[in-house]
Amino acid sequence: MTKPRKISLTLRIFIGMIAGALVGLILNAAFGESGDLVIAGVSLNDNLVDGLFGALGQIFIASLKMLVVPLVFISLVCGTSSLSDPSKLGSLGGKSIVLYVSTTAIAISSAIIAALIIAPGEGLNLTAETTFNVKESPALSQVFVNMFPTNPINAMAQGNMLQIIVFAIIFGIALSLSGESGERIKRGFDDLNNVVMKIVTMVMEIAPYGVFVLMAKLFTNIGYDTILGLAKYFFLVLFVLVFHWLVTYPVLLKSLSGLSPVMLIKKMRQACLFAFSIASSSASIPVTMATARQKLGVQPSVSSFTIPLGATINMDGTAIMQGVATVFIAQVYGVDLSVSDFLMVIMTATLASIGTAGVPGAGLIMLAMVLQQVGLPVEGIALIIGVDRLLDMTRTAVNVTGDCMVACIVAKSEGELDENIFNDPKIEDIKV
Repeated sequence: MTKPRKISLTLRIFIGMIAGALVGLILNAAFGESGDLVIAGVSLNDNLVDGLFGALGQIFIASLKMLVVPLVFISLVCGTSSLSDPSKLGSLGGKSIVLYVSTTAIAISSAIIAALIIAPGEGLNLTAETTFNVKESPALSQVFVNMFPTNPINAMAQGNMLQIIVFAIIFGIALSLSGESGERIKRGFDDLNNVVMKIVTMVMEIAPYGVFVLMAKLFTNIGYDTILGLAKYFFLVLFVLVFHWLVTYPVLLKSLSGLSPVMLIKKMRQACLFAFSIASSSASIPVTMATARQKLGVQPSVSSFTIPLGATINMDGTAIMQGVATVFIAQVYGVDLSVSDFLMVIMTATLASIGTAGVPGAGLIMLAMVLQQVGLPVEGIALIIGVDRLLDMTRTAVNVTGDCMVACIVAKSEGELDENIFNDPKIEDIKV
């Protein structure tokens, strides 16, 4: 008797996502205008949606975030300490940063061009029902100062990725230069890395259920009237995001590495579905890193550096939103932007993708900075907040694809890519 074939993790996550969305839509319709349904004195919105779904979703996200700091620190120490020539780190880091900044510039440029052609804000007379209070963004000089931790333990406690990356690199280089004692500690970190990756696979086993409750809660509370009112803006941002994902990334991968774009997109399906569901690049780091290593063949010496760095500074999806939103808000308020204004938007958004990396709400802070640079009212952000949740999910899927694309290009150039793994169509799932 043949053993039944196990359903792939990618398919299980997809089923969880669709099932959650359907349950959410059904509850949304049942709640109607009142936003709730009371059965036998029990509020479904309070007890089922906010209660059960909300609690389980938060537990799932917390489980992922629990892994981020130890995974980034341990894997980066392992990768850095294993470099035969520590000077390669400068080359690896330089290539990664140049590629991340370049793709961000391309993203916002294409978004501005598309928005100017489609003109999503023309003829609209929208008013902001809410206000947006922008948080103060740090000065550029302070950004570089803040990259170096005064207390590494505190940086880990706060989840400050840039400081963790810097300390892990310094620690890893010190291990590689410490001879026999460094080798002993390195073997311990290698064992810890295996344990953390095993926890990742354990968490991935419950991912379909976590995705289900997150999607159910989202689609129960989503406001369709808001989406319909901003349909032109919404679908334009969505189109540019998909274009960047299916055209820009494949073209860059093929031209800079010669690798198959089809294979990259195919093997990113699982990570993209996961990132789309949880809408967090940082929380997706465990899955993104496992995808880069197990499915794309990127060696730990590269993946442990490029993936956490990308999750911190690679904001292609956010840059696309900013490009379309800037043109949209300008058109709604009747402000004509010059060519120099658009160049300022591109430059500001590209640099801000690094400058606001460690700040909560980085995407909206970046947009506020862009609007201020070209004299547009920051209050305009309130117009698009209502539809930003669904777009944020898509942006995250785009960002994790960009992280892995850059990791593959850098790994290929450094001779740290196993092309047999990358080109093997049978490797479709993270090992669990």
